Amino acid sequence: MFDAVIFAVMKRIFPIIVLLITLSLLGIFILQVSWFKNMIILRQEQLSSKIEEALQTVISELSSNVSSTPYTKIPRKSNLGLLPDDFTYNLGRPTIAQHFSEFEIREKLQNAFRQKGIKKVDFEFAVYSNTNLYKLELQSPNFLKEAEDTINNKTIIQPIIPETGSQLEGLIPYEHFILVVPNFKSQVWGSLIWMIVGSFTFTLIIIAAFALTVQTLLRQRKLSQIKTDFINNMTHEFKTPLATISLAVDALRNEKVQHNPEKMSYFSGIIKEENKRMNKHVETILQAALLDKQELKLSMNKVHAEDLLQNALNNHRLQIEDKQGAVETHFLAKNDLILADENHFTNMLSNLVDNGIKYSKEKLLIKVSTSNQGKWPCIKIEDNGIGMNKETVKRIFEKFYRAHTGNIHNVKGFGLGMSYVKTVIDVHQGKIKVDSTLGKGSCFTIQVPLVNGNEEA
Repeated sequence: MFDAVIFAVMKRIFPIIVLLITLSLLGIFILQVSWFKNMIILRQEQLSSKIEEALQTVISELSSNVSSTPYTKIPRKSNLGLLPDDFTYNLGRPTIAQHFSEFEIREKLQNAFRQKGIKKVDFEFAVYSNTNLYKLELQSPNFLKEAEDTINNKTIIQPIIPETGSQLEGLIPYEHFILVVPNFKSQVWGSLIWMIVGSFTFTLIIIAAFALTVQTLLRQRKLSQIKTDFINNMTHEFKTPLATISLAVDALRNEKVQHNPEKMSYFSGIIKEENKRMNKHVETILQAALLDKQELKLSMNKVHAEDLLQNALNNHRLQIEDKQGAVETHFLAKNDLILADENHFTNMLSNLVDNGIKYSKEKLLIKVSTSNQGKWPCIKIEDNGIGMNKETVKRIFEKFYRAHTGNIHNVKGFGLGMSYVKTVIDVHQGKIKVDSTLGKGSCFTIQVPLVNGNEEA
């Protein structure tokens, strides 16, 4: 009852938990996307500012060095314009290109970038004079190629203003410095790559944890349902024989029955059979517990598979006769000598035969055959029962799983028989295959390794 309440509560809460976690993950994803967008914009602004500051430092150094070099002034006549009489054309001033090489300027830029904390950035540059905009005095090897791409590349143009000279010389740029940063956005992304990878990795970990949580909840939900079904089945399986025994005991107390030996024998026989039935249920549950603990003890011996199969059929002969059924045997294996635990292997075969009987229809027919397929003896147990759908075939060997039997309500058990079958097959290093058609029956094919050699068991 308590388990049923827990299952019902879990069934209601589970969708809410999944919804809340899903919304949380979605919110985290949206916040991360927004954070990345803002981070990219901020990073671009920071990188642009640092590049411009570094460039200005280099330009100041270039201008200072060039301005300290002697140059020639040509005075302009006072009646040629509105400029002051002492304004001069700086025709004799040395250019940046005359004073510095491309390598020296690149080295100065790299040093300035490092001082600003920019460890790695690709760039191209050029210097042109204000007297001829289209004449480049100095340029890096790939400048013209990169300068053409104004979409992906960032271009910064800074004037080079002389520090000495006439009154207006410090205000009028003599040369301009052009700096081009190729694939500017890509370089910004590259500087954030570890942050992106880290964020993506932790997001995947959170998603994986969520998936694992959901999977665990589903498994617990399934186990809770299985446990509830098992308890219900066990209660029913024990309640029926106990009720029968109680009725038989009451009948034995009747004076008329006590004076009738035949009725005494009949009711005592019922008690004995029902007691055997309960003992069988207890053994089944204990057997399942041993399988869980992997404490299944085997006594392996050389035996003939056909002998074990015949023993299993003999164990169910009365049940088959009671249903007015028939058994067809086709023992065609030339070599059926296997290494097996006689008790467990026989029980495994008995479970398959019992399965065919329990899920049978009218005119029960069980076909049993053996053959050799290479190094494997093959055992087939086929019935003409209600069959199974694809879902049942996939889950037939799951512990506690019981197939839906439609209108058949007299099928009893705990759902442990097929799980036991699979375990015994596995410990014998064999294989089992199930073929079934709904409404037509099922066929179980078993293969186990042959014993090396042809010696008798």
